[in-house]
Amino acid sequence: MLLLSATEAVMQVPFWASIPFIIMLLMIAIGPLVAEEWWEHNRSKLLVSCVLGIPTAFYLIKNGLVHQLEHQIFGDYIPFIVLLTALFVITGGIHLDGDIKAKPIINTLFIALGWILASFMGTTGAAMLLIRPLIDTNSQRKYKVHTILFFIAAVANCGGLLTPLGDPPLLLLYLRGASFTWFFNLLPMWALTGVLLLIIYFIWDSYMYKKEDWVNLSAYSREQRPIQITGKINFLFLIGVVLSVAFINADTLPAMGDAHAPWWLVYLREIVLISMIVLSLLETKKEVREANKYSWRPIIEVAVVFLGIFVTMTPTIMYLNQNAASLGLTQPWQFYYFAGGLSSFLDNAPTAVAFHSVATALPIEGTAVAGISEILLKAIALGSVFFGAMTYIGNGPNFMVKAIAEENGIKMPSFFGYMIKFSLIVLLPIYIIVQIIFL
Repeated sequence: MLLLSATEAVMQVPFWASIPFIIMLLMIAIGPLVAEEWWEHNRSKLLVSCVLGIPTAFYLIKNGLVHQLEHQIFGDYIPFIVLLTALFVITGGIHLDGDIKAKPIINTLFIALGWILASFMGTTGAAMLLIRPLIDTNSQRKYKVHTILFFIAAVANCGGLLTPLGDPPLLLLYLRGASFTWFFNLLPMWALTGVLLLIIYFIWDSYMYKKEDWVNLSAYSREQRPIQITGKINFLFLIGVVLSVAFINADTLPAMGDAHAPWWLVYLREIVLISMIVLSLLETKKEVREANKYSWRPIIEVAVVFLGIFVTMTPTIMYLNQNAASLGLTQPWQFYYFAGGLSSFLDNAPTAVAFHSVATALPIEGTAVAGISEILLKAIALGSVFFGAMTYIGNGPNFMVKAIAEENGIKMPSFFGYMIKFSLIVLLPIYIIVQIIFL
């Protein structure tokens, strides 16, 4: 993803230019509360994105900021949506058939597996691969919203900390000089956060399991069948996606970053990903997707909502970059909470790079990694990845997991409900513990 740097801008962006973005966030937050029936239609979300995005685009064009808008659409939004669509389609062609009893230990193992996989196949890939089997496993459970919430935190966010493939902000930090193996230094933070999340979840799910309808669960347990996986060919396509993201970029293919590179080379990764999508659609039997209750609605919802987010947040990111040096950040804990706080509401990839840019202006203390103090790089990486779980829009897979859960009849908390009932009371204390111990 591309960063809109202050040096590229031809004007100072005022704070009021961020108002459409703020309204966009408010619509996502209060739309389901004040107009639930209207908001549930994707055309309503598209209307909001257009009403807020078109004036923002006009403002950018009128003020000579076309290049920045192009970066957001062609450099950020399109690759973002193509990657999510590839993972959505391919994992939607893998079906876990059979019934296993949704005991707390089983659910905990599901989340633990995703937590481990997230660093090596990306948070989006791990989340899309496992969310449907997890939902199917818990289909007879009445109390399952908490399971989806912990899944978002552990699999769609915190688990992706160990490699640059895990989460987009880490990939950008890798491209700025952090070696692939450097991220293994984050293992203690990754392990502590994951263990705390899994312990809390197991206790919570054990309590909720005792409240279930035992007659219904007993009948369900008698219907258990051995687990079988269909659509296995999609694992090959999934590997293709992971390898494409890891190796088809300007770092390994410098010609891709050339200003005069042909369009097909610039978008080579997206072309390969689209090929994986087409192959998955052609090679997967219709019955497999039907068994997954597959529909295009969740990915369309993500596409239309994030179209508005990416366009309207363009002035906000520019404003942040132009004013970041005046924030007075010098301490690791400050970078951790500031990068984390903004990553909760902005896209966490450009946020991570913005704070990396701020850190380059500070004197290096101790070991230097990627041109800044290693401890500051750790703070930026941790804050960007972990705090992406604080809201539904903090990281791309969050919203998609929510959409898939709702598509399967699970009533998820509202935007503010997610924060009040989960992230502020469960995640934030864990993050504070991590900061106290390591930063």
